[in-house]
Amino acid sequence: MTFDWSVIWDARWKLLEGVEVTIMLTVVTMVLAIPVGLTLTFLRLSRFRALRWPATAFVEFFRSTPLILQIYWVYYVLPVIADIRFSAIATALVGLVCNVAAFNAENFRAGIISIRPGQVNAGLALGMSQFQVMRDIVLPQATRRVLPSLASTWVSLFKDTSLVSVIAVADLSYVAFKLRADTYRILEVLTAMAVLYWLLGYPQAKLADWIHRRWKVVE
Repeated sequence: MTFDWSVIWDARWKLLEGVEVTIMLTVVTMVLAIPVGLTLTFLRLSRFRALRWPATAFVEFFRSTPLILQIYWVYYVLPVIADIRFSAIATALVGLVCNVAAFNAENFRAGIISIRPGQVNAGLALGMSQFQVMRDIVLPQATRRVLPSLASTWVSLFKDTSLVSVIAVADLSYVAFKLRADTYRILEVLTAMAVLYWLLGYPQAKLADWIHRRWKVVE
């Protein structure tokens, strides 16, 4: 067996462009999925069924179905049933944001309901409004408690962005698979792809581990 690593060097700029797209998808998705997830949390905690039930259905659907199916559905099915069409990159973001927001919603909900009711009652007894209690007492503590879960979600999201290659979004996976098809250098290309993902993902995983240790909640 002979190796020809020159194909990787010759395609280095294309691979780096794929890395940029992967990082962009990860960052933009999480930036959008945090407020969307928090909104879903408040809707799920609402006293009104008309708000609570749709939010619950949304969260459960996107948590219970494969991400790749959700991406396919937005890209192929939505244009048919609703005549709504997105570009490939927009489709990727819609699918990723909906999926990650659903998981973020559960993380935030768990963090909020973990706060002892006595603290809420104490705030109300002091004359604070429900909004002030949520903003000044509940959310700061809940945010600290969900940080480790959000960090883990971030690491998973970074890896899951590779699924958008199925709709020809030029992320690292798509560029690598196209290079493999063009050069027939399977071992070299897939090895280089694995190394790039590891170089990017390992520091994120270690940071997530540090956050788990640093922000571990001890009751």
